[in-house]
Amino acid sequence: MAIGDAAAPAAGGVLVEYGGRVTPFLVLSAGIACCGGFLFGYDLGVSGGVTSMNSFLKRFFPEVYRQKQDSKVSHYCQFNSELLTLFTSSMYIAGLMATLVASSITRRFGRRASMMIGGAFFITGSVFGGAAVNVPMLLLNRILLGIGLGFTNQSIPLYLSEMAPPQYRGAVNNGFELCLSLGILCANILNYFVVKIKAGWGWRISLSIAALPAAFLTMGAIFLPETPSFIIQRDGNTDNARVLLQKLRGADSVQKELDDLVSASNLSRTTRYPFRNIFKRKYRPQFVIALLIPFFNQVTGINVINFYAPVMFRTIGFKENASLLSSVVTRLCATFANIVAMILVDSSGRRKLLLIGNIQMILSQFTVGAILAAKFKDHGDMDKDYAYLVLIIMCVFVAGYGWSWGPLTFLVPAEVCPLEIRSAGQGIVVAVTFLMTFVISQTFLATLCHIKSGTFFVFGALICLMTLFVYLFLPETKGLPIEQVSHVWRRHWFWKKIVREEQEKKKQAVTIASSSS
Repeated sequence: MAIGDAAAPAAGGVLVEYGGRVTPFLVLSAGIACCGGFLFGYDLGVSGGVTSMNSFLKRFFPEVYRQKQDSKVSHYCQFNSELLTLFTSSMYIAGLMATLVASSITRRFGRRASMMIGGAFFITGSVFGGAAVNVPMLLLNRILLGIGLGFTNQSIPLYLSEMAPPQYRGAVNNGFELCLSLGILCANILNYFVVKIKAGWGWRISLSIAALPAAFLTMGAIFLPETPSFIIQRDGNTDNARVLLQKLRGADSVQKELDDLVSASNLSRTTRYPFRNIFKRKYRPQFVIALLIPFFNQVTGINVINFYAPVMFRTIGFKENASLLSSVVTRLCATFANIVAMILVDSSGRRKLLLIGNIQMILSQFTVGAILAAKFKDHGDMDKDYAYLVLIIMCVFVAGYGWSWGPLTFLVPAEVCPLEIRSAGQGIVVAVTFLMTFVISQTFLATLCHIKSGTFFVFGALICLMTLFVYLFLPETKGLPIEQVSHVWRRHWFWKKIVREEQEKKKQAVTIASSSS
């Protein structure tokens, strides 16, 4: 087999080879699509920054500002406000509702359509954020951004997985997470500089600037090609799909991959209700992965770091500028880790990266919890040496996440779901992501106030559970063509029983149909 080619079991168990390489056309298409990841990251990062700015709190959340100034209020409870929590979490419940609609649109009208709709909502939401004069306008900003996220997060990981060559699918799909990390980094850097505007309106820049990448995504999506899978699924035009595959792969010989796509599309056409079908027993492995991977992603505690990092660093004693700068430092570590993941994911595999990342995150969460329990009390600042130690450990934590659950949460479910349920599977991934992000953002500040440092021990225990799940139940999918990943279930110690039983049922049904005819 040539270097860079991917082998896949074809019908009958014979190995076939897919050729191809990463072409400039693929890079351009993936780069435009990844703007959706940048927008997701920016909106994650910007909220924590602006909610730590005194000028923003004075205008919209004066109760929180007064709590910060009151020396009698516990450090752990300074930012505990239902209204402030609603501002942060409203975006995710809106995204949850939107993704239920986006799944159907992505399946019927294509991945590009969902990208354009999402980009339009991003632009509108950014305008309301920059012009906000009261809390309802802020909430409208967050709701519109959430709807935009529901559409882009549902469609873009699918788009990237279906466009990429099998041997580079992990790296291409990880571009989404890299852009997400860059979005958070840009939000943190911007917040650091705009907080210095003495007139106190710097937060308006932070909330409105997302309109620029949103406009780029919306206009770019107009010129993007649809994926070969969707072209075949939509109208069966194999000639157009072949031409597109040749441009994407930089090779004339794409017939083997095209044949697999046609077979998958023929099966997909027999599935009228993908959301109903994904609950069937024969899709049980895919459903469990699509449900638990995003659930476990959120209970790592990463979004606590993403949108509460400036608040958390202010809590342990950093000043306004220093807390924002600390967020920049942690995000730089995460971005570096994302780049490492892009390099290693297709050679080391998904499972190994997840297990290594889990070990880092477990040690980090328990260590931070122990330091806060021993050195950070309800009143008085933490010793600066320990505060900086917490910052270093947080960098280790986000690095562990950045080369494991960050890039793989959207990649693995998109890989394991066959075409006929892929849109539904991605819809579940996005819906669970938004639901759990909403729950955690809605409860974290109150939890921190009530159980204090114990919060980090809870996250550490949940990561231990995640590690057990990956080790026992998640198969390796590296290097397999996306339409051939279903073969991994036949060899897995746990899932193979379900697969065999379903195959036996299918054979019996065929036998009965043949005898009756």
